[in-house]
Amino acid sequence: MPALASRGSRRRTINEINMVPFIDVMLVLLIIFMVTAPLITPSVIELPSVGRANRQPDQKIEIVIGKDEVLEVKISDKGQRLRLAEVAAAVTRAQSGQPAGTSAVVISADRNVKYETVVRVMDTLQQAGVQRVGLSVQLSR
Repeated sequence: MPALASRGSRRRTINEINMVPFIDVMLVLLIIFMVTAPLITPSVIELPSVGRANRQPDQKIEIVIGKDEVLEVKISDKGQRLRLAEVAAAVTRAQSGQPAGTSAVVISADRNVKYETVVRVMDTLQQAGVQRVGLSVQLSR
């Protein structure tokens, strides 16, 4: 209810906003944030980095996904075109002669290929039990 000011015989209302409750609330919020800010610990995420491996792989198996989503598996610079269902079998055959963890699979995809295709290849390799799968990238210049 607005306050009434009286000057002589005429009464009129004072239409001003009372800022005191607003300032009180803001000060309380400021104190709460100042007390809780030091208590919040920032989380640290360990992201993988390139070239951190102790030892380079003995064998590199490259899966190339072309513009038309044709898969080509290159083992020791010998490439052969395969379907998605055959890729996992070819990779496990190539890795069977090597000790565990000494061969790596690298997926190279064309820029215009759908990301879904790359994920599907990675999923197929994961289900086949392939341990080391990486993505080949080209840095922009």
